[in-house]
Amino acid sequence: MATEERVESATIENLLREERTFPPPRDFVANALISDPSVHQKAASEDGFRAFWTDAAERIDWIEPWNELYTWDLPYTKWFLGGKLNISANCLDRHVAAGLGSRVAYYWEGEPGDSRTITYQELLDETCRMANALRELGVKRGDRVAIYMPMIPELPVAMLACARIGAPHSVVFGGFSADALAGRIEDAECVAVITADGGYRKGAVVPLKANADEAIERTSSVKHCIVVRRTGAEVAWDASRDHWYHDIVADQSTTAEPEAMDSEDLLYLLYTSGTTAKPKGIMHTTGGYLTGVATTRPISARRTSAGS
Repeated sequence: MATEERVESATIENLLREERTFPPPRDFVANALISDPSVHQKAASEDGFRAFWTDAAERIDWIEPWNELYTWDLPYTKWFLGGKLNISANCLDRHVAAGLGSRVAYYWEGEPGDSRTITYQELLDETCRMANALRELGVKRGDRVAIYMPMIPELPVAMLACARIGAPHSVVFGGFSADALAGRIEDAECVAVITADGGYRKGAVVPLKANADEAIERTSSVKHCIVVRRTGAEVAWDASRDHWYHDIVADQSTTAEPEAMDSEDLLYLLYTSGTTAKPKGIMHTTGGYLTGVATTRPISARRTSAGS
């Protein structure tokens, strides 16, 4: 390589270096649960690491306390062994019990312009109705449920209801095809699918129920398909399998006992995209997942809107 070429190469390489820093806004730092940079140094030692996650676990409600922080048998880690809890109860019941039932849990806006404001008490009531409806259909602890829905409030209700009864859920992106849905249903051996008649996406209606029907026909484990009426589109109907969401929750109680889940019980499956190979289901368990989420969330609630 000529001298000039070496100089040019070094110059270009130097231009690619990025040494700027971008500190977060002050209000963002003020609302952060952890804002002390020294936490990294404190948690670097084994004692500091254990102290940090022990303190973090105290932020959530345990039905039964854990007795061992973690075990690490590469590549497998288990967290909060012996502990029992329920994520739905941590997300909802504890806030209502603390007198925050009237606080807004969701501000939601749909693509056509519709909107809803949902409090913690309302979200708890709807979650319990859905949990009871699932139990009435025979969905039990350990059963897997596929959720193939638009971004509507019934989506988090379905997730929370599944967590409440101990049925691991698998959320499948509403933009995926019937083939992609079928593969994930079959791999997880889902006994139920929760979907909608359709969903709005960039001005068009996505035929979610039709896609779900096609996917279910390719699988062997699904016993029930629960359908939220979202677009009003006409859909095919199998009376032995299909249920309108509004029908099955209408007369249900707003009280549903949460299952006491082991910290290492499966909470949900999240599949890889399948871009480079067959989709792989990543297993997220209960105690470690909730502790991690609770530790990294902002203190104050944020207004959110996502329409579909």
